[in-house]
Amino acid sequence: MRTLAIDFGKRRVGLAMSDAGGKLATPREVLQITSTPQAIDQIAKVIVAEAVQRIILGLPLNMDGTQGGAAKEVAEFGRLLASRTGIKVIFVDERLSTFQAEQNLLDARRQGQKLTRKSKKLRLDAVAAAHFLQDFLDGKLQAIEQ
Repeated sequence: MRTLAIDFGKRRVGLAMSDAGGKLATPREVLQITSTPQAIDQIAKVIVAEAVQRIILGLPLNMDGTQGGAAKEVAEFGRLLASRTGIKVIFVDERLSTFQAEQNLLDARRQGQKLTRKSKKLRLDAVAAAHFLQDFLDGKLQAIEQ
């Protein structure tokens, strides 16, 4: 099952995709956006082009597990995206996914890959999406009801 993971932000949206078998997550791209409708339009194109069957959306919970303003904005984005695409959006806890992504990019740099600050910033959200997608595919993350 082809799954798209989304790390939603007001300016950047990270996308990651699973393989057709639903086993392996790969960072895809980071969309530069100026509005929610623009983000939905761009994501809808990816969904059609890649024959996506499932959407995973990272929910930025507070460290104590509660939902703050950012989580409520992401939940609303998820509702709009589901309405537009007709695909159910599954919310997962994305706490610490950006931190894990930063660590992976630092490790890549230590292993000799050339990463400028700009290229790191452009990849970070997609790598974060790949992290929580892989955790979901591996059964380490459960859906959060909204």
